[in-house]
Amino acid sequence: MDAYDKGSTARRSGPEPRPDPLLSSAPDEVREAGQVPEAGQEPESGPVPELDLPSPSFASPPPPLSAIPRIGLSALSLRYRIAAACALVVVALVACVHVAMVFLHVAPSNTVSKQYGRAVDGWIYPEFEQNWKLFAPNPLQQNIAVQARAEVRTADGGTRTTGWYDLSARDGAGIDGNPLPSHTQQNELRRAWDFYVSAHDSENRPSGLRGQLSERYIRRIVVLRLSHGDGLTADGKTAAGKQPTIARVQVRSRTTNVAPPPWSDEKVDPKPLYREVPWWTVTVADRALDTNINTNSQSQGQNGSSTRARAATDGTDAR
Repeated sequence: MDAYDKGSTARRSGPEPRPDPLLSSAPDEVREAGQVPEAGQEPESGPVPELDLPSPSFASPPPPLSAIPRIGLSALSLRYRIAAACALVVVALVACVHVAMVFLHVAPSNTVSKQYGRAVDGWIYPEFEQNWKLFAPNPLQQNIAVQARAEVRTADGGTRTTGWYDLSARDGAGIDGNPLPSHTQQNELRRAWDFYVSAHDSENRPSGLRGQLSERYIRRIVVLRLSHGDGLTADGKTAAGKQPTIARVQVRSRTTNVAPPPWSDEKVDPKPLYREVPWWTVTVADRALDTNINTNSQSQGQNGSSTRARAATDGTDAR
């Protein structure tokens, strides 16, 4: 039996189709579900409802390349891009040269380092010095302060000896609170004393030309420090209108052990250890440097006295 015959009570094999509201203009025109025209009968003609379908949308064409904003180096003109490329090349070359110089400096002695040793040292010192003391198995656990005093000739023709002036403390006071301390304050005095110690034995006897050079170097630093500006008198104050002449200087180091942390059982001797060098006579060349500095200071109108830090007794000769 045909499941689509009218009046048939046979079970249909599929679900009844739902009426489409878009195909009928009114509810009474909806055909009975599953009803189809009989054979030889023409389907009823009627107005076909218009479907309210969305209009097709077409994607807009992509903008031209000239309208896309450029960023980075591509946003620059050709001239500036060439300049930026040249700057990058220069920076890369300098970085490669620096890495090569540091490698030759820290590498064991070889043919290249021997041939270009002076150029390597000129590049490394003093800003890029490689100091490995911090990473040594037993790091330095001492505070070393460099102190100096002078024997001066006063305005009345007498000779007096000043007290000990802690030059390292003065450098430390200049570094504290200074975000950009100078290389002189940080390393000049320390390097000069290290140079002297490495070029002398325990009896302060120089080891060849390096020993003599280290003596002149630290002596001139001390003369400049003690007589900088308006000079010193025997009691450590400025001379009233007259600068005393420094005849001799003496330098010593004060070494103290760094106290161990509270959780450590290590015991150290807190007593400072002094190393005094013999008196050095100030030469004309040493005073010439000081005279040039004083002349420049007076021409710029920089007057006044600086505070001198002391360590030990004042105004006594400890020879």
